[in-house]
Amino acid sequence: MLITPAIVALHGIALSVAGTVLLASGFAGRILRRWDINSGSELQLRLERRTYLISTLLGFSLGAELLSLLLFVQTAESLSSQFIGAMCATGVLNINHFGFPTLLLKIAVFFLAAVWLLLNWVDNQGRDYPLVRLKYGLLLLIAPLTVMELAMQTAYFLGLTPEVITSCCGSLFSAENQSVAAELAGLPPKPAMLGFYIMAGLIIAVGLAFLRRLWWGPLFAIGCLLGFGVAIVAIIGFLSLYVYENPHHHCPFCLLKAGYDSVGYALYLPLFAATAFGLSAGIIAPFHRIASLHKVVPGAVRRLSWLALLGFGWFYALSTWLILRSHLVLLG
Repeated sequence: MLITPAIVALHGIALSVAGTVLLASGFAGRILRRWDINSGSELQLRLERRTYLISTLLGFSLGAELLSLLLFVQTAESLSSQFIGAMCATGVLNINHFGFPTLLLKIAVFFLAAVWLLLNWVDNQGRDYPLVRLKYGLLLLIAPLTVMELAMQTAYFLGLTPEVITSCCGSLFSAENQSVAAELAGLPPKPAMLGFYIMAGLIIAVGLAFLRRLWWGPLFAIGCLLGFGVAIVAIIGFLSLYVYENPHHHCPFCLLKAGYDSVGYALYLPLFAATAFGLSAGIIAPFHRIASLHKVVPGAVRRLSWLALLGFGWFYALSTWLILRSHLVLLG
């Protein structure tokens, strides 16, 4: 096993997040069974006092979890020079069977943690904490995922030995490889590009409608998730080709390299943030019907929606600029 400061930090974050969420899960069970804001009992008073402490601890832990996704990818990228065959993070993640599953788990926990944090923010602005059961119910869903993430990340890093020979991104995304990555790389560029820009138009149109009518919220949340998936497919299918100016190089991780101006960070960071904001806004919107949140939710949703639209707008604008500036001609 390799030991670097980044790997130690990732283990520390994973342990603290899993430990905090498991601790809070026990409290969540009591909240779901015993919470009654209209009660003046001693138990209710203890629950109300303790929920401040638990929410604060979860805020720090889940906030660190959001950052751990970026740190995990950056760590994999930085380790690529230490393994034979690895040209970027793809090769490092492909060293054993736990690399890519760990990444996918971190992405799932990233979005769930973002939704929890924003739900908690809105709930704390209601005088009667109307979303307390919802947010602690969501926490019970997050808890097993954080434990799985800790276990898989540990197994992944334990399997990192310099003697391992791994495969580069070129072989993973090649037509000869029978994998999902190869299927995405083999998509025809014209339909993929058409779907990409249709999705962009739908997200912007639904988002602008959502700013005027809150009942568009669930559709906007679904659209943001679909837009995220389509964006990742587009990066693998055609956008990366324009950046590399190579019709056979489909790797989504080489975009992070300094040789390509680290343009991947300028693409991925707003994409992930926009998806998290849009998903949260869509989930929060229906709660404007609650009396204590009637004045809170519209303003919160409006801010989150604008942040989502700005993030997606930046992503689509940058993607278009990368295509237009490239010397590669994919569409004759």
